[in-house]
Amino acid sequence: MKLTKYLLALTLFAEVAQAAETDAWLSAIKLPPGFRISLFSAQTPNARSLALGEDGTVYVGTVAEGRVYAVRDDDRDGRADRVLTVASGLNAPNGVAYLKGDLYIAEIQRIVKLKDIAAHLADPPKPELVYDGYPSDRHHGWKYLRVGPDGRLYAPVGAPCNICLSEEPVYASLTRLDADGKNFEIFAHGIRNTVGFDWRPETGELWFTDNGRDYLGDDAPPEELNHAPKAGLHFGYPYCHAGSIADPEFGKRRSCPEFTPPAWTFPAHVAPLGIRFYHGTQFPAGYRGQLFVAQHGSWNRSQPQGYRLAMVKFQDGKPVADEVIAEGWLRPDGEVLGRPVDLLELADGSLLVSDDKRGVIYRITYQP
Repeated sequence: MKLTKYLLALTLFAEVAQAAETDAWLSAIKLPPGFRISLFSAQTPNARSLALGEDGTVYVGTVAEGRVYAVRDDDRDGRADRVLTVASGLNAPNGVAYLKGDLYIAEIQRIVKLKDIAAHLADPPKPELVYDGYPSDRHHGWKYLRVGPDGRLYAPVGAPCNICLSEEPVYASLTRLDADGKNFEIFAHGIRNTVGFDWRPETGELWFTDNGRDYLGDDAPPEELNHAPKAGLHFGYPYCHAGSIADPEFGKRRSCPEFTPPAWTFPAHVAPLGIRFYHGTQFPAGYRGQLFVAQHGSWNRSQPQGYRLAMVKFQDGKPVADEVIAEGWLRPDGEVLGRPVDLLELADGSLLVSDDKRGVIYRITYQP
């Protein structure tokens, strides 16, 4: 009896200590007045890309874990009640997308799907192959995955290097294909590494982030937000960066005016990843229709920067300004508390944010 009470006391102490630690670092995150941040899930190691099922299930891809999670908030209180592993042993299954009851998963070299996933969360089916023609390079090889307004799957193939010119055109591109794996094509070229894209609701046109090359200094080149209203555009890599910076090695071969410039730029090395246009009504009017951006944070800058959420403001269909919406994951002393990766809007208009460093998913809400 004494041992049982002792063990219960230890468990309670551990839970209280964990709650206190969580409160401490969550309170470090600063948002505009009226906004609040809380934990949606603390049981999703290496949480990265997010997708939403019709029944409200949140699907979570990973890189380091090789797993895909299904996260359920059964009582709709804003905090997950269950986290289930629906796939494991995969090759960096970063990308997840939900379409007509099936969950599509992008690994480095292929796309697979779990059929009728919502009905089989506790006993998930074996992955079915959709497409296996992607390169196997791990450098910039993990893939973001979304379903476009055309019902097709979109997935990038990053450059297999920091800076290089590959003979195979599939590298440094954004690809698309039908949901059955057919009609594969390259949608856009000259993209070093995009790990986030979305379609603006008013136009159905694609916007995507691109992470700039390394080793041109602390402040160059700027990171990119690009606009691709049609297929076939080239965005400059490896010849030109951020629309105006000729690459020291490849810039002599082709000039910057030949390519589509970015629609907006961010500071160098902030690593913009997931983006979402906000469709909901929970947030104030000034946030509706605007673009939220997860900035994962620098890894090789002498003074780190990023580790925050930004919002790009649109006017007449064009970006005109940006501002920081949430920050504090980077402490003044340089300690990193977390790294935002992807964003997902829930049906109630709240916004989820994944964090692959801490292995959690945050929920941002607004209450005047």
